Amino acid sequence: MEEIKEREAIIIFDFGSQYSWLIARRVRECRVYCEVVPPDAKWEQIAHLNPKGFILSGGPASVYAPGAPLAPDYVFEGNIPVLGICYGMQLLVHQFGGKVAPAEKHEYGLAILHRTDCSSPLFEGLPETMPVWMSHGDQVVELPPGFSSLAYTENSPYAAISYRDKFIGLQFHPEVSHTPHGKDLLRNFLYNICGCRGGWTTQNFIKEAIESIRREVGERGKVICALSGGVDSTVTAVLVHKAIGDRLYCIFVNTGLLRKEEAERLLRTFREKLGINVIYVDASNRFLERLRGVVDPEEKRRVIGEEFIRVFEEEAMKFGDVQFLAQGTLYPDVVESAAT
Repeated sequence: MEEIKEREAIIIFDFGSQYSWLIARRVRECRVYCEVVPPDAKWEQIAHLNPKGFILSGGPASVYAPGAPLAPDYVFEGNIPVLGICYGMQLLVHQFGGKVAPAEKHEYGLAILHRTDCSSPLFEGLPETMPVWMSHGDQVVELPPGFSSLAYTENSPYAAISYRDKFIGLQFHPEVSHTPHGKDLLRNFLYNICGCRGGWTTQNFIKEAIESIRREVGERGKVICALSGGVDSTVTAVLVHKAIGDRLYCIFVNTGLLRKEEAERLLRTFREKLGINVIYVDASNRFLERLRGVVDPEEKRRVIGEEFIRVFEEEAMKFGDVQFLAQGTLYPDVVESAAT
């Protein structure tokens, strides 16, 4: 495939749906890069990605309820296509002056979609009727000016809507496997409507991450990284090591809560196979003493996290002049942290 020179990115606004990360997975399966952000993300935070499309996720709220999260104004002010899914579709309707109300009959589960507009590029190559997966208690009862219906189900007169193929809403969930043609719909949105050409892979991400770390740290900067033995911190350490080599110093804290001989195996892997500078701290007794008598699982989690930070801080103070801290964490935690 011809290398894609221009950065292609889709921004997914997470309104609390259990499927938000599945949307991201489907987009990336279509070889298009995407990032998930909270609804209050500022344009300055995503402008560098040069977004080619926005996706508004589902969510548990009702758009007409006081304090319901809304999409940022900039989503609708430019020339960037928007796809609203479930709650995201209802946001489109609500924010453009249409009407959303509680449905007389809630719709959860399988439904049959009937297309009313066979010319939309969203449905290119797809059958006129198809099974889709619904999960909503509200429904659109009045379209905003300029919007038209693309499809309906028995219970949803507006199951898919469009404004000039720029703003598109789907009452159903195309990202789930219960919507067999859902990935095709998303691909049509990405390629036919947003103009994406694909070409992104996880290898692209690794390369970009390494280059980004090198730019951030510079030629002389040093980094310390906390290693717990988990996937997140290990991946972080490997990426940073690939970027700056021996200027990375990892502190591997043995909490005494790993599997039998796991700490020893991990230490050998870090040092001998990956060639990473590792300072090993056996704090097993310290952690077990702090956990003595603690029964509640959430309290255990809090105690372990707090003690890990204390041990790491004590070791990190011994390094002197280190400019950067590398932290490995789950992507959803990043979004949650930004939203709180």
